[in-house]
Amino acid sequence: MGYLRGFIPWIASGVVSSFDLRWGALAGFLTGMHLLVQDLRRRVEADSLILEISSICYFAVVGVLAVLFPHSALETYQDALSFTWLALTAWGTLAIRRPFTLGIARRQTPPEVWNLPGFYQVNAAITAAWGAGFTFIFAALLIAHFTEAPAWVGITAHVVGLVAPMIFTSRYPARVQARMEAAAAAQSPDSLLPQATPRGRHAQH
Repeated sequence: MGYLRGFIPWIASGVVSSFDLRWGALAGFLTGMHLLVQDLRRRVEADSLILEISSICYFAVVGVLAVLFPHSALETYQDALSFTWLALTAWGTLAIRRPFTLGIARRQTPPEVWNLPGFYQVNAAITAAWGAGFTFIFAALLIAHFTEAPAWVGITAHVVGLVAPMIFTSRYPARVQARMEAAAAAQSPDSLLPQATPRGRHAQH
Protein backbone atom coordinates (compact mmCIF):
# COMPACT_ATOMS: atom_id res chain seq x y z
CA MET A 1 0.00 0.00 0.00
CA GLY A 2 2.94 2.35 0.62
CA TYR A 3 3.73 2.70 -3.09
CA LEU A 4 0.10 3.07 -4.14
CA ARG A 5 -0.65 5.71 -1.51
CA GLY A 6 1.43 8.27 -3.39
CA PHE A 7 -0.76 7.85 -6.47
CA ILE A 8 -4.05 8.63 -4.69
CA PRO A 9 -3.95 12.33 -5.74
CA TRP A 10 -3.50 11.28 -9.37
CA ILE A 11 -6.47 8.93 -9.15
CA ALA A 12 -8.64 11.64 -7.57
CA SER A 13 -7.55 14.15 -10.20
CA GLY A 14 -8.15 11.71 -13.05
CA VAL A 15 -11.71 11.01 -11.94
CA VAL A 16 -12.66 14.67 -11.46
CA SER A 17 -10.77 15.86 -14.57
CA SER A 18 -13.14 13.83 -16.72
CA PHE A 19 -15.68 16.57 -15.90
CA ASP A 20 -13.44 19.64 -15.59
CA LEU A 21 -9.65 19.94 -15.67
CA ARG A 22 -9.63 22.85 -13.22
CA TRP A 23 -11.56 20.95 -10.59
CA GLY A 24 -9.47 17.87 -11.30
CA ALA A 25 -6.27 19.80 -10.61
CA LEU A 26 -7.81 21.15 -7.41
CA ALA A 27 -8.85 17.65 -6.33
CA GLY A 28 -5.34 16.35 -6.91
CA PHE A 29 -3.77 19.30 -5.11
CA LEU A 30 -6.04 19.07 -2.05
CA THR A 31 -5.67 15.28 -1.84
CA GLY A 32 -1.90 15.58 -2.08
CA MET A 33 -1.83 18.27 0.60
CA HIS A 34 -3.98 16.12 2.87
CA LEU A 35 -1.60 13.17 2.55
CA LEU A 36 1.42 15.43 3.03
CA VAL A 37 0.02 16.94 6.23
CA GLN A 38 -0.73 13.45 7.55
CA ASP A 39 2.85 12.36 6.88
CA LEU A 40 4.35 15.49 8.42
CA ARG A 41 2.32 14.92 11.58
CA ARG A 42 3.71 11.39 11.71
CA ARG A 43 7.22 12.85 11.37
CA VAL A 44 7.85 10.99 8.13
CA GLU A 45 11.29 11.66 6.66
CA ALA A 46 11.48 14.08 3.73
CA ASP A 47 12.88 11.49 1.31
CA SER A 48 9.68 9.50 1.79
CA LEU A 49 7.61 12.41 0.50
CA ILE A 50 9.21 12.98 -2.89
CA LEU A 51 6.22 11.69 -4.85
CA GLU A 52 3.72 13.65 -2.73
CA ILE A 53 5.65 16.91 -3.09
CA SER A 54 6.16 16.39 -6.81
CA SER A 55 2.44 15.69 -7.26
CA ILE A 56 1.42 18.82 -5.36
CA CYS A 57 3.72 20.96 -7.51
CA TYR A 58 2.27 19.48 -10.68
CA PHE A 59 -1.35 20.04 -9.71
CA ALA A 60 -0.61 23.58 -8.55
CA VAL A 61 0.98 24.48 -11.90
CA VAL A 62 -1.69 22.74 -13.99
CA GLY A 63 -4.47 24.28 -11.91
CA VAL A 64 -3.15 27.81 -12.40
CA LEU A 65 -2.64 27.28 -16.14
CA ALA A 66 -6.10 25.76 -16.52
CA VAL A 67 -7.68 28.82 -14.86
CA LEU A 68 -5.61 31.37 -16.79
CA PHE A 69 -5.93 29.62 -20.17
CA PRO A 70 -9.24 27.72 -20.11
CA HIS A 71 -9.32 27.24 -23.90
CA SER A 72 -5.73 26.08 -24.36
CA ALA A 73 -4.63 22.64 -25.51
CA LEU A 74 -3.76 21.75 -21.92
CA GLU A 75 -6.89 19.68 -21.47
CA THR A 76 -6.15 17.74 -24.65
CA TYR A 77 -2.65 16.78 -23.56
CA GLN A 78 -3.04 16.77 -19.78
CA ASP A 79 -3.09 12.95 -19.57
CA ALA A 80 0.21 12.67 -21.46
CA LEU A 81 1.64 15.60 -19.49
CA SER A 82 0.81 13.97 -16.17
CA PHE A 83 2.75 10.83 -17.07
CA THR A 84 5.57 12.95 -18.44
CA TRP A 85 5.80 14.61 -15.03
CA LEU A 86 5.74 11.27 -13.23
CA ALA A 87 8.42 9.89 -15.56
CA LEU A 88 10.62 12.94 -14.93
CA THR A 89 10.11 12.47 -11.19
CA ALA A 90 11.16 8.83 -11.36
CA TRP A 91 14.16 9.29 -13.68
CA GLY A 92 15.23 12.50 -11.94
CA THR A 93 15.35 10.92 -8.49
CA LEU A 94 17.21 7.97 -9.96
CA ALA A 95 19.75 10.29 -11.60
CA ILE A 96 20.60 11.92 -8.25
CA ARG A 97 20.71 8.50 -6.58
CA ARG A 98 17.64 9.21 -4.47
CA PRO A 99 15.04 6.91 -6.08
CA PHE A 100 11.60 7.99 -4.94
CA THR A 101 10.73 4.47 -3.74
CA LEU A 102 13.68 4.44 -1.33
CA GLY A 103 11.97 6.51 1.36
CA ILE A 104 8.73 4.60 0.92
CA ALA A 105 10.56 1.29 1.38
CA ARG A 106 12.19 2.57 4.58
CA ARG A 107 8.75 3.04 6.08
CA GLN A 108 8.07 -0.66 5.55
CA THR A 109 11.40 -2.23 6.50
CA PRO A 110 13.52 -2.36 9.69
CA PRO A 111 16.40 0.17 9.97
CA GLU A 112 19.08 -2.54 9.96
CA VAL A 113 18.56 -3.21 6.26
CA TRP A 114 18.60 0.42 5.09
CA ASN A 115 22.38 0.60 4.64
CA LEU A 116 22.73 -2.71 2.84
CA PRO A 117 23.87 -2.31 -0.79
CA GLY A 118 21.05 -4.55 -1.95
CA PHE A 119 18.46 -2.25 -0.41
CA TYR A 120 19.44 0.63 -2.66
CA GLN A 121 19.81 -1.59 -5.70
CA VAL A 122 16.33 -3.05 -5.25
CA ASN A 123 14.76 0.39 -4.96
CA ALA A 124 16.73 1.72 -7.91
CA ALA A 125 15.36 -1.15 -10.00
CA ILE A 126 11.81 -0.54 -8.76
CA THR A 127 12.04 3.19 -9.48
CA ALA A 128 13.38 2.41 -12.95
CA ALA A 129 10.44 0.06 -13.53
CA TRP A 130 7.97 2.81 -12.62
CA GLY A 131 9.89 5.30 -14.75
CA ALA A 132 9.74 2.93 -17.70
CA GLY A 133 6.02 2.41 -17.16
CA PHE A 134 5.32 6.15 -17.02
CA THR A 135 7.46 6.76 -20.11
CA PHE A 136 5.68 4.00 -22.00
CA ILE A 137 2.25 5.48 -21.23
CA PHE A 138 3.38 8.99 -22.17
CA ALA A 139 4.81 7.83 -25.50
CA ALA A 140 1.83 5.61 -26.28
CA LEU A 141 -0.65 8.41 -25.57
CA LEU A 142 1.17 10.83 -27.84
CA ILE A 143 1.38 8.29 -30.66
CA ALA A 144 -2.29 7.41 -30.21
CA HIS A 145 -3.25 11.08 -30.33
CA PHE A 146 -1.31 11.94 -33.49
CA THR A 147 -2.35 8.75 -35.29
CA GLU A 148 -5.97 9.13 -34.16
CA ALA A 149 -5.91 5.61 -32.73
CA PRO A 150 -9.07 4.23 -31.10
CA ALA A 151 -9.66 4.81 -27.39
CA TRP A 152 -8.79 1.23 -26.43
CA VAL A 153 -5.15 1.89 -27.37
CA GLY A 154 -4.79 4.53 -24.66
CA ILE A 155 -6.65 2.38 -22.14
CA THR A 156 -4.37 -0.57 -22.88
CA ALA A 157 -1.30 1.65 -22.52
CA HIS A 158 -2.51 2.75 -19.07
CA VAL A 159 -3.10 -0.83 -17.95
CA VAL A 160 0.23 -2.17 -19.22
CA GLY A 161 2.27 0.83 -18.02
CA LEU A 162 0.85 0.68 -14.49
CA VAL A 163 0.22 -3.01 -13.87
CA ALA A 164 3.67 -4.14 -15.04
CA PRO A 165 5.55 -1.95 -12.48
CA MET A 166 3.09 -3.01 -9.77
CA ILE A 167 3.81 -6.68 -10.42
CA PHE A 168 7.55 -6.01 -10.57
CA THR A 169 7.39 -4.08 -7.27
CA SER A 170 5.55 -6.90 -5.52
CA ARG A 171 7.80 -9.71 -6.77
CA TYR A 172 11.29 -8.34 -7.33
CA PRO A 173 12.31 -7.76 -3.67
CA ALA A 174 11.35 -11.33 -2.74
CA ARG A 175 13.37 -12.70 -5.65
CA VAL A 176 16.44 -10.68 -4.63
CA GLN A 177 16.08 -11.78 -1.01
CA ALA A 178 15.81 -15.43 -2.02
CA ARG A 179 18.90 -15.06 -4.21
CA MET A 180 20.86 -13.46 -1.36
CA GLU A 181 19.79 -16.17 1.08
CA ALA A 182 20.83 -18.87 -1.36
CA ALA A 183 24.23 -17.19 -1.83
CA ALA A 184 24.70 -16.88 1.93
CA ALA A 185 23.79 -20.53 2.42
CA ALA A 186 26.30 -21.58 -0.23
CA GLN A 187 29.06 -19.67 1.57
CA SER A 188 28.21 -20.95 5.06
CA PRO A 189 30.87 -23.09 6.87
CA ASP A 190 28.62 -26.16 6.81
CA SER A 191 28.43 -26.07 3.04
CA LEU A 192 32.23 -26.12 2.83
CA LEU A 193 32.61 -29.35 4.90
CA PRO A 194 33.39 -32.50 2.88
CA GLN A 195 30.37 -34.74 2.61
CA ALA A 196 30.87 -38.46 3.28
CA THR A 197 30.02 -40.61 0.29
CA PRO A 198 28.13 -43.90 0.65
CA ARG A 199 31.35 -45.72 -0.33
CA GLY A 200 33.27 -43.89 2.38
CA ARG A 201 30.77 -44.87 5.06
CA HIS A 202 30.86 -48.50 3.91
CA ALA A 203 34.67 -48.48 4.05
CA GLN A 204 34.53 -47.36 7.67
CA HIS A 205 32.60 -50.48 8.57
